[in-house]
Amino acid sequence: MSTMKSEETLGGSQNPRITWEGCSVLLDINDGDRVLFARLTAGSKIKIGNKNCSLQPLIGCPFGSSFQVEVGEDGPFLSRVNRSTEDNNLGEKVDCQIMEECRDNRSIVDNNTAQSLTGEDIDDMRRKGATGDEIVEALIANSATFLKKTAFSQEKYRIKKQKKYAPRVLLRRPVTRSICEAYFKKHADKVGFLRVDTLSLLLSFANVTANSDVLVVDMLNGLITGAVAERLGGTGYVCNTYCGNTPYSINIVRMFNFSDETCKRIVHSSLAELQPSNGGTSTSIHQLEDAYNNRSQENKEILSPSTAVDLVGMEESDDGNIQTVNNLAASPKTVKSIKPGEKAPPEAIKSWKENGFSSLIIAAPELDAWSIVKELVPLLSYSAPFVIYHQYLQPLATCMHNLQTQKMAISLQITEPWLREYQVLPSRTHPHMQMSSSGGYLLSGIRIASSDNPQPK
Repeated sequence: MSTMKSEETLGGSQNPRITWEGCSVLLDINDGDRVLFARLTAGSKIKIGNKNCSLQPLIGCPFGSSFQVEVGEDGPFLSRVNRSTEDNNLGEKVDCQIMEECRDNRSIVDNNTAQSLTGEDIDDMRRKGATGDEIVEALIANSATFLKKTAFSQEKYRIKKQKKYAPRVLLRRPVTRSICEAYFKKHADKVGFLRVDTLSLLLSFANVTANSDVLVVDMLNGLITGAVAERLGGTGYVCNTYCGNTPYSINIVRMFNFSDETCKRIVHSSLAELQPSNGGTSTSIHQLEDAYNNRSQENKEILSPSTAVDLVGMEESDDGNIQTVNNLAASPKTVKSIKPGEKAPPEAIKSWKENGFSSLIIAAPELDAWSIVKELVPLLSYSAPFVIYHQYLQPLATCMHNLQTQKMAISLQITEPWLREYQVLPSRTHPHMQMSSSGGYLLSGIRIASSDNPQPK
């Protein structure tokens, strides 16, 4: 996915490639075993294994930096790893191992007697100040079967021990791709099971480009809104519309580190306000509002922005799911509040009523697709594209049939993106054993003039 992100960030003068105090980051622990979002402040901490580590060393480091948990006199801390040297050494090691590979694991018996180093010995090494890498090398040196293993088995053994005794933390920049991948991997239900390739295709079908005015129905916690705003790059508008009295939650937008200028371009307006002034609110809108307002209290709490807390205050269970770091010691002055999603200005609403939106994106799995589409498609300008995402096929098939019979759109097509992930390693390149079976479906089309929907011009 291409992005048009501005060089300015929260304060307008930050380098977006380097972290700063108060920015949001995505922390990848042990190569995806655990992912979490955090707000970097001097008082922020994360728990890795049984160790609490401060995030202070991450401030001022480039995105993509790698850190390792070490134990010093003042307790555990994150130490930056020189990845270039590490990668060079690993490449040389793998090349040598492949050349001399002539062993197999048939004679190895796993009876828990191969390792002569005990837990007490490891604790003693830690008390003496041994690093995690030194403990891993000691475990390898005291293993009676390590040299008998194949080169690939040796590498798997090394990685397993490294994750336990010297866990690594990769500092990733939260952008559309990384955020979508993280949520799809650990909390796919929160983003409607929207896969990253489906999101890329959705933005392409909707023709989201600079200076576009994009109408969005985003019930995926703000993932669609953030992706559109990132592409707009501080130009145009992304307008979230909604049924009922309360806008849908866009919590995920706060993780993008958008500049103030970009945040101003993220607005909301109710569906009733966007209807032509010469026409009353339709029965379908009232039905949608009733359906939304009659949902369970649990769903309302998830979607209502009144329950949305700041990123530094959110925290979930420590079971490998996505979570955010709780920061009780941070001063409110150190974290600048980001407030995307303000009320759309009256002049913008007037312009949209007169000229229509340049594109429409709908991701509302809890609403009937056709009921919302027939109200929103007339708000587009002629020849404007629209895209509807749904996890299941049947609602989109029904919607497509109705659009055809009422002659509201052309170039209608339903697309199911297909993605296969591969492991690419020396002599071990193959498809992943476990992959998602589906990333959802997209219904796309282009709005045309019709006697049944004459507005806007």
